[in-house]
Amino acid sequence: MFVRNEDFRSFLRNYPVVSVIIAINLLVFVIINFVPPLNDLLYRMMAQQNILVKQGDYWRLITPIFLHTGFAHVLFNSFWTVLFAPALERILGKGKFIIAYLLTGIIGNIATVFLQEPMLISYGASGAIFGLFGIFIYMVLFRKDLIDGPSSQIVIAIVIFSLISTFLTPQVNVVAHLFGLIGGLLLGPPLLARVPMNFSWQPSTIRRSGHYQNTDIAFKPDRWRKHQKRKAITKKIVWGLLGLFILFGLISAIF
Repeated sequence: MFVRNEDFRSFLRNYPVVSVIIAINLLVFVIINFVPPLNDLLYRMMAQQNILVKQGDYWRLITPIFLHTGFAHVLFNSFWTVLFAPALERILGKGKFIIAYLLTGIIGNIATVFLQEPMLISYGASGAIFGLFGIFIYMVLFRKDLIDGPSSQIVIAIVIFSLISTFLTPQVNVVAHLFGLIGGLLLGPPLLARVPMNFSWQPSTIRRSGHYQNTDIAFKPDRWRKHQKRKAITKKIVWGLLGLFILFGLISAIF
């Protein structure tokens, strides 16, 4: 579920909403950093400042989701979006996925307005990404038919380490992360209510290619070896993701 085997064109075709989100993040990042004088204007218009939201700038609950000023910040959030968002776009459908992504980010930003100091300025897609985490956690707990065992292990491991990093990393909006996660958990039931049992999230092109084919039900002598091999691969994926997580955390701390 979280292994990307598509080429660039296939990714754009199969996950158009995710592709647009990443494109907007990168475009805004380039303008903010390399296109004066638009960079200062765009930053001032898009960043969330709690006191300005309370004064009526309600668009600032949405625009910060697409605003990143540092390279490590946009790289980190784009990485998690590419990793976790495609499967949800397929499971929920384009419309519900957009609602999930924006609404969990907004929930995190609203909580920031009321629980953080008035002059706080914040931005980034982390609240929305934690919202996606929350939906996956709901699937792990209550819709096991939609997520396989290895993917469940990856989700649990990543969420635990993400929460630990949230509390240990300075200048992180802890409130946005936590309430984004809670928002995803709360949105899971209505968003997934009409998703049929054992819904296959893979695009038809991937299924035909055989990359995600399930083994036959009939007995095979080498099934145990294949099972052990899959477990080994899953462990490598988990440790690889955690290694990348730590690496991006170090990059964020440096830059």
